[in-house]
Amino acid sequence: MALVIICGQPCSGKSKAALCLSEALKDIESNPTVRIIDETSFHLDRNQSYAEMTSEKNLRGVLRSEVDRSLSKDSIIIVDSLNSIKGYRYELWCLARAAGIRHCVLFCDVEETQCRDWNTERREKDEPSYDDRIFEDLVRRFERPDSRNRWDSPLFELFPFKDGIDKSSPAIVDLVSYVTKKVDTKTRDVKILQPTIATQSARFSEANSLYEMDRATQEVTSAIVEAQSLAMGGPVTGLSLGPGLPTINISRSVGLPELRRLRKTFIKLTSQSSLSGPPPPTDADSAKRMFIDYLNREFGSG
Repeated sequence: MALVIICGQPCSGKSKAALCLSEALKDIESNPTVRIIDETSFHLDRNQSYAEMTSEKNLRGVLRSEVDRSLSKDSIIIVDSLNSIKGYRYELWCLARAAGIRHCVLFCDVEETQCRDWNTERREKDEPSYDDRIFEDLVRRFERPDSRNRWDSPLFELFPFKDGIDKSSPAIVDLVSYVTKKVDTKTRDVKILQPTIATQSARFSEANSLYEMDRATQEVTSAIVEAQSLAMGGPVTGLSLGPGLPTINISRSVGLPELRRLRKTFIKLTSQSSLSGPPPPTDADSAKRMFIDYLNREFGSG
């Protein structure tokens, strides 16, 4: 029926928004089946889940898999999490498209300083909160949704600090109307995503490719950083990440900002080339092999 993605900074009122939305949906005459998928559903601690990139990616993978299993034309799924990375929101959008259902984003728009104050208040009340280091890291990496992106559209905006949150909030009322409105051939203001031939034959290839590419390139980057640290900033030669993979050879010190830039460029180039050529890799080893070859060429050691 529909996938609703809750998005916002840490401690911006997302969970309350999810509950109010769920209540509002259950109040309507058709009484649809509504389910909230969040970290607490899996007894995951927020600080442990976001302490490092590996655990954060595992968290996203768990949530995405549960969304994948839960989507249907008879239920409304609400994803209550940070959903702060646009690439991850795109993956969820791909799942909705493959399922042939409606999709929208509910953004809790709260200033960073207020989120920080709310986090402190929760900690003082011994309520679930973020450690300061983790909170600041999440705030820094937050990617605001943009209605011009198809995976962020339609975008409904809540302002919890200024207006509060309840099931009669304008954004929630509008969202309920959007996901439950009956449509026919004349309906123009509601978009039901249609699976393409590709998504029907290889249902989630785009989401899987993006996830594997992100994970694999991050592992390669982390291995290089660790190897350079052990080499006291010196060159890295003959670094192997596993059987069947080319070795990494870097004749000079390479900083993390440069590695991140190269990683971002590689992912962009691979995604663009897949539009007219072969699809991007869908397994980690293939992605690692391509990225290592790319880095060796960039550093003149291929």
